[in-house]
Amino acid sequence: MAIMGNSFILHLIRHAPTAGNQAKQYIGWTDEAVLPFKAEPDASQIAVWGSDLKRCRQTAACLFPNAVYHASPDWRECHFGEWEQKTYAELESNGLYRNWVDDPFHFAPPNGESLHQLATRIERAVKALPDGDEFTILTHGGPIRYLLARATGESIQQQTASHGHRITLVWKTRKAVEEGDLCISFSAVPLMANVNT
Repeated sequence: MAIMGNSFILHLIRHAPTAGNQAKQYIGWTDEAVLPFKAEPDASQIAVWGSDLKRCRQTAACLFPNAVYHASPDWRECHFGEWEQKTYAELESNGLYRNWVDDPFHFAPPNGESLHQLATRIERAVKALPDGDEFTILTHGGPIRYLLARATGESIQQQTASHGHRITLVWKTRKAVEEGDLCISFSAVPLMANVNT
């Protein structure tokens, strides 16, 4: 995408699926490897930012083989605590889980984090990006849905973040992002051929 004036652009890519993702488990800070996937590598990309977890590093290495990967735990998925590697079917009758589903900003999984805590980390990660106006970020569904909701003014429950898709968010300026303004455009394109989750 061509940069428009002083526009600030984030290209957000959700990692390729893991076995836990395919089993519909909550995979937050559990450090799973990705399953095999096909994608056309972009050898021209020289720098990528993202989560320090293995599934993001592995996806970045396949998509951007020549890029330096700048890892940060701030780009991690929500920490699901005692609900890590559990499914909806295992949790649906749990009252604490129902509270969290209804209000994830104020409730957290036992020994995990709330959406408010995740949002604080993601805001810190965006502010920590170096000087520049266009960044590619390899991260997880939760951070992407949070940023989409923030950028569009919609609820996080309305957002989707498919594995292996690049979502591009454009703001007028970097200052507009930091002040919480809505984005001026967004788009999504698939990067992987055999990903269906």
